[in-house]
Amino acid sequence: MPSRSHRLAARTLAILVASFAFAATGLAQQPAPHTPEALTAADYEHAEEFLGYNTNPLVYRSGVTPNWRPDESFWYRITTAEGTEFVLVDSARGTREPAFDHARLAAALSSEARETYEAYALPFETFDLADDGGTIWFDAEDRSWACDIRAYQCTPGRALTGMSEMGGGRRGGGSGFSRTEVASPDGTRIAFIRDHNLWVRNVATGEERPLTRDGVQDYGYATDNAGWRKSDRPIVAWSPDSNKIATFQQDQRGVGEMYLVDTRVGHPNLSAWKYPLPGDSVVTMIERVVIDIDHGTLVRLDMPPDQHRSSVCDDVICRGDWGDVQWSPDSSSLAFLSTSRDHQREWLRVADIETGAVREVIYEEIPTYFESGNGGSSWRFLPDSSEVIWFSERDNWGHLYLYDLETGSLKRQITSGEGNVVRVLRLDEENRLIYFLGVGFEAARDPYFIHFYRVGFDGQGMTLLTPEDANHNISLSASGSFFVDTYSQPDVPPVAVLRDAEGNQIVELEKADISALLATGWQPPEPFTVKARDGETDLYGLMFKPTHLDPDLKYPIINSIYPGPQTGSVGSRNFSAARGDAQAIAELGFIVIKMDGMGTPWRSKSFHDAYYGDMGDNTLPDQVTGMRQLAERHPWIDIERAGIYGHSGGGFATSGAMFHYPDFFKVGVSQAGNHDNRVYEDDWGEKWQGLLRRDPDGESNYMSQANQNFARNLKGKLLLAHGTMDSNVPFYSTLLVVDALIEANKDFDLILFPNRSHGFGNEPYMMRRRWDYFVEHLLGAEPPDDYKMMPPQRPGRPR
Repeated sequence: MPSRSHRLAARTLAILVASFAFAATGLAQQPAPHTPEALTAADYEHAEEFLGYNTNPLVYRSGVTPNWRPDESFWYRITTAEGTEFVLVDSARGTREPAFDHARLAAALSSEARETYEAYALPFETFDLADDGGTIWFDAEDRSWACDIRAYQCTPGRALTGMSEMGGGRRGGGSGFSRTEVASPDGTRIAFIRDHNLWVRNVATGEERPLTRDGVQDYGYATDNAGWRKSDRPIVAWSPDSNKIATFQQDQRGVGEMYLVDTRVGHPNLSAWKYPLPGDSVVTMIERVVIDIDHGTLVRLDMPPDQHRSSVCDDVICRGDWGDVQWSPDSSSLAFLSTSRDHQREWLRVADIETGAVREVIYEEIPTYFESGNGGSSWRFLPDSSEVIWFSERDNWGHLYLYDLETGSLKRQITSGEGNVVRVLRLDEENRLIYFLGVGFEAARDPYFIHFYRVGFDGQGMTLLTPEDANHNISLSASGSFFVDTYSQPDVPPVAVLRDAEGNQIVELEKADISALLATGWQPPEPFTVKARDGETDLYGLMFKPTHLDPDLKYPIINSIYPGPQTGSVGSRNFSAARGDAQAIAELGFIVIKMDGMGTPWRSKSFHDAYYGDMGDNTLPDQVTGMRQLAERHPWIDIERAGIYGHSGGGFATSGAMFHYPDFFKVGVSQAGNHDNRVYEDDWGEKWQGLLRRDPDGESNYMSQANQNFARNLKGKLLLAHGTMDSNVPFYSTLLVVDALIEANKDFDLILFPNRSHGFGNEPYMMRRRWDYFVEHLLGAEPPDDYKMMPPQRPGRPR
């Protein structure tokens, strides 16, 4: 295969030859044929230029991630046209400047390391800065370094051995422990799992000792291996005084197993793990405990075992934390949420950690599913004022409520109206103020745009702190006196600013530069709004058009779908230079859309509940009606040639689209689909479809969501794909559909990826086969033979 430089040169030469030929003939330029007979490697190469590994590097001065320091100054690393640079910001003074002299540091490090480093290609991405600002520490060349950034002299430290060496002698952001360990708040102790028990290590002495001794296989402490998730990192909540740990003993005895075998010459390796399914009589349970490390005592809370559930995520872990457990500031009591198996009942409970006594404070029950926020829990335990901030969607919107901690009685509703609290970021208990992310409160704006707000505990003085009509990403300083706000729209590049607690802009940090991206011919997706299946509700999406679109032609339309219910097809409303391969596919001669249908979050509760109990809906009625509306608006959309593709839940929806709308969708590419949620982990189906129920004839409430039951309806072209070692959605789910298609004598295509897990969807081979499938069967053209994509080479990986 020729190199990318050779391919680009050939493409440029072809363009020049065509231009000269056109000038010589003097003929008027003719439009491209309605359906080309074949696409060439040059066409695919052009499309490939719109993939993220080609477009993302052309966005400069974007992606500010502040590394906050104790004095609330911070540094960040930014990519520029020259390379990367580090910037230091003094929040109090409102100044930004280079964190150090990049050229002098490169020279000093080059001299000591006997290597050559350039100013804006330094061999580290993160560093620690001394309190006096005179020294930085970082890791490079397999050892630690200390550099005086006043005299610009660098001194090598210890050689690195594979585990982070950042603890001993390092300051600031150093961790000093591995990803399988959790440090105490004061950094003096580290919790880890060994032989199904929880252990602790003293950082200063290295002494290790067990905190539990009765843990055994399938009945261990702090373990995170229920269902498709697996991690050796213990699930613990350290107390603020670093002397106690809240955790659980996880009971998986008798829970059903899942099995996969790898592909190899000779005997395969069998993978077996606990994987409860909807309807199982025995599922994973947790028995809550509190451990006092100094006294060596373990108190088991006086309550029945809890479900292995979360109030907001599909695991007890949410954004890396055990989100439904909160300690009191004085480490004397513990509050936590218990979630019923069907997610319809929620309890806020408080435990006496000395006796294990548990009392119920708040109970809420709803007919579908309870959630305590979006992406993170928004309830807060406030024992100092004997109050609880509670999140509920009881009035059809996600709002905050203030409860009395002792009596469990409602004191008042804090937020109200149309709009949702997304997540509480900070509480100022002294001034009784709540700082939170919200959506939908700003009329006439995209209801998915996240803004940052402040409101009093009394519900008064709700203030918008981020006024720009955009999606806002917030990073708060420790005290909350300052925050970095990066805002953008899907078609508007980001701006990053520093603000104070009142929302006043202190200094502009960065404004993204996309001039190099635009120079390639790149164009942003076009936001659009259509009506939902009910003819009234607005739906929002993005449309990707060929950069060479000819309005006199008609283009097939392809739906890139992820139906939720926990998110939607569009995903983040932040600016992005690439959203998967949507624009790349458009460049091949298609219109591609992503649209969030009813049944996805961020809107009203009733909107989110639209297809509760009927997961086979998959937002498809909205997708079809929305696509038809777009075709009515734009004559260059050929609605008679409609395709669809998706991965995981999107694969489930894609096959469902081909089976339930066989006369509308002509071509589908279905990857890693959870085609029948009775073969997927229990928590997922039981939250969104409900508990499995069977009638006397053996039929269940899960029959309507099982794709294999409708495979006989297939009329178009369907490509199924799955990884054979997918521990998230086991590939048996796709084989159920395969078996039904064979039984119905239907033609279809299948790719099994040996030894692949769940994330094969954007592998070059899968992507190329996806393009080929739409080009051949929807566009009606011949794809190039065996086109090979050229992503950047990974270090140590042969070309």
